[in-house]
Amino acid sequence: MGTVSNILKGKGKGNAIISISPGTTVYKALEVMVEKNVSALLVMENEKLVGIFTERDYARKVVLKGKTSSQTNIEEVMSEDVITIGPHLTIDECMRMMTDRFIRHLPIVEEDKVLGIVSIGDVVKFIIEDQKFIIQHMEHYITGI
Repeated sequence: MGTVSNILKGKGKGNAIISISPGTTVYKALEVMVEKNVSALLVMENEKLVGIFTERDYARKVVLKGKTSSQTNIEEVMSEDVITIGPHLTIDECMRMMTDRFIRHLPIVEEDKVLGIVSIGDVVKFIIEDQKFIIQHMEHYITGI
């Protein structure tokens, strides 16, 4: 099984770090999420990770609290205690962490530098591709082709 760095390599240019600042309005953040087709944004201040804003944050901390998207800044509703992982964490460990902590997005950080972010979809896609490769390899082995 691979590591989180394998997922980052597989994402190629799709691994661009999409971030916003804490002073960004929720409305602007939602526009970025739609434009980039993502469901989470890293909140960065001077290249330092200070939080994460997800669709779940929007639903629970804006909509259900009766706040307005255009009048609320991200710093008021972002998740501040961001759980991060290193690039050398195995895919199994990453999946276990996401499952156990009900997390859908994990920033990858090494020496205080954000390298990217993986979603539960990225992890599942990697596992499926890895299993396909193993199956094909075994079929070739069995058939001698």
